[in-house]
Amino acid sequence: MIVLILIASFLLRFAAINQSLWLDEAISANVSRFYNFIDIPKLFSPSDFHPPFYYMFLHAWEKIFGNNIVSLRLPSIIFSVVTIYFIYLIGKCIKNKNTGLWAAIILSINPLFFYYSQEVRMYSMVVMFLTIGLYNFIKIIKADKPKLINIIGINIFGFLSFNCFYGSIFLLAAQALYLLSKKKIKLFFTTNIGILLAILVLSPLLWTQFHNSKVALATVTNWSSVLGKANLKNLLLIPLKFSVGRISFLPKSLYYLISGIWAIIVFGLAVKGALKNKFLGFLFIVPIVLGFIFSLFSPLMDYFRFLYLIPILGILIVVALNKTWQRIILVSGFSIFLAVYLFNPAFHREDWKSLSATLNNTQALYIIESVADPIKYYRPDVIIKDIKTREPNEKEIVVVPYAEEIHGFDHQAKLRKLGYNKVSETDFRQVTLEKWVYVSLNH
Repeated sequence: MIVLILIASFLLRFAAINQSLWLDEAISANVSRFYNFIDIPKLFSPSDFHPPFYYMFLHAWEKIFGNNIVSLRLPSIIFSVVTIYFIYLIGKCIKNKNTGLWAAIILSINPLFFYYSQEVRMYSMVVMFLTIGLYNFIKIIKADKPKLINIIGINIFGFLSFNCFYGSIFLLAAQALYLLSKKKIKLFFTTNIGILLAILVLSPLLWTQFHNSKVALATVTNWSSVLGKANLKNLLLIPLKFSVGRISFLPKSLYYLISGIWAIIVFGLAVKGALKNKFLGFLFIVPIVLGFIFSLFSPLMDYFRFLYLIPILGILIVVALNKTWQRIILVSGFSIFLAVYLFNPAFHREDWKSLSATLNNTQALYIIESVADPIKYYRPDVIIKDIKTREPNEKEIVVVPYAEEIHGFDHQAKLRKLGYNKVSETDFRQVTLEKWVYVSLNH
């Protein structure tokens, strides 16, 4: 049965896989294409906010399988299917085979987990690492005499997860705190060698990135809003997005009503499951608490940064439900929200691919250059000029006003001051292309 679930999950993830890369994905694609193994940690990572491991992996993958969209997204699909298998093993270990099967089904169709299983980013990889690590952790605490293979496993995957995504520290810390709460001091030390080694290896880069992040927060007007402040809104988005995925619709009142009711049902069951299995409940709640506290000092509270908790959520839901018909209803609910995402292109990623296809390589494109990676991926032949620092002198210009709110920049005010008028505007799903014509300064 689990083999059929894994095959179905793998095939399902090819639905809508050819949608456009968005900004962060294009950054990953360009780094894998234009940087080598040495230059990624040396030249790229200091100005990034993630560890270099995923980019280095993607560079190796791209060299073998190419840089097209399907090829770039395939690793995340594979990572997600491996995660589904290990959540089956965890459910089987926690309770029984039936629990593992239902947890695997729920995880495979969770809309948010599905979305990121197609993303050219590190999130699917780190969820896999942490889930495999969690499996080894459970095997350790359930055994009278922990096996060496499990201790080695948790250290290896702890090391890899931190080298993939810094936010993994919150789940690893929760595991460590659990051992301390049970006074398993020896296990506390033997299971945290990997993460300590990872911190040691990455400490020079971490210090540089921390300094650069402070500079970015000070110089980019609304950068903290991108990273996720510690506030009630970002806290509430965790149950909401974990339940319905990355969809939204108008009117907002109807969206919040429908998604809110579903989120209350899902997380109500998670609470019930946590009361039945306090160990998993502890590992689900503590990372969120630690993340919130950390975000009071350095923002990191966006819901997708806790994606690795969705596998645990799936098991908690199954533990809460004893009857098959109840589980079928839950699966049906997740399936509906997943179908809404898959079959409605309005909920897909920003359509930089279509926008790029309309560009003329003889005409410069004005955009904030730091967010121009999608253009560089799709149309490396197009001349890019930074709208913030360059003053256009052409008769007609094209502009992509992207991420300007984050940078506190108003391109319209600047261009009108220079004597330009906007003559057209075309929407490409969350991305807009504008054409401006010079009239006169006295217009």
